[in-house]
Amino acid sequence: MRLVASDMDGTIVGSNGRMSPRTVQAFQDCVAAGVDVVFVTGRPPRWLQPLREQLGHLGTVICSNGALTYDLKAERVLDVHLLDHQHIYEARDIIRGLYPAAAFAAETVSGFMIEPGFADPGTSEILGSVEALAFEDSLPGEDVVKFLARERDVHPDEFLHTVRPAVQHLVSATHSAPAIALLEMAVPSINKAVTLAEYARARGIPASDVVAFGDMPNDIQMLEWAGHGYAMASGHPAALEAANLVAPAFEDDGVAQILEQRLAALKTA
Repeated sequence: MRLVASDMDGTIVGSNGRMSPRTVQAFQDCVAAGVDVVFVTGRPPRWLQPLREQLGHLGTVICSNGALTYDLKAERVLDVHLLDHQHIYEARDIIRGLYPAAAFAAETVSGFMIEPGFADPGTSEILGSVEALAFEDSLPGEDVVKFLARERDVHPDEFLHTVRPAVQHLVSATHSAPAIALLEMAVPSINKAVTLAEYARARGIPASDVVAFGDMPNDIQMLEWAGHGYAMASGHPAALEAANLVAPAFEDDGVAQILEQRLAALKTA
């Protein structure tokens, strides 16, 4: 175990935005043992407070499902994969043809733009600083890293399985919200695994020495790529099917349990 790569929400961070003390300690013990730690999340850079404030992590974070790599200490973007605006509009039209009530949002390098009806009432504090988005207008100068679509009257898996094959020539599509039909779309060639593989390659670490954790469909490629890909027992069925290993449930500090066992094995090796 030379590199630990972990998703955040539903894997180590709860719905309250908190990590357990046991989980925090396990990651800190990894760092102390010389193991590289990187977090691989669908979150944008502005939503990384749990890593900084609870864990004290000031290293690299792979954000927006692999579309953006961020240096948390320097607070700067290291690499980014931007969506083509024309592809965004074409994907929007296809999705609206399938689901006329769908609403859209765009995650940019520096902020978030949403259409009316995309967010739930009273969620502006969670979203942070947002701008109104009118998709009838153009997006001049906006560096879009993730395009989002939401539908309120369909199951999340059905939404993904219907939309993904229709737009795959324009964008990649996945989802990470277990109870919300919210699609996350990026450049077709980009996902968590692609960017994590680049990170590991730059450090001379093969996939066989990588331990990865995740719980949702946006983690599937990462769990398949890692030599030791753990899906959370509490995770989505598709993630569990893709992973070669299963960690105990999030509620049982599953990631911490696995890391403790692997660190103990390193000490006795």
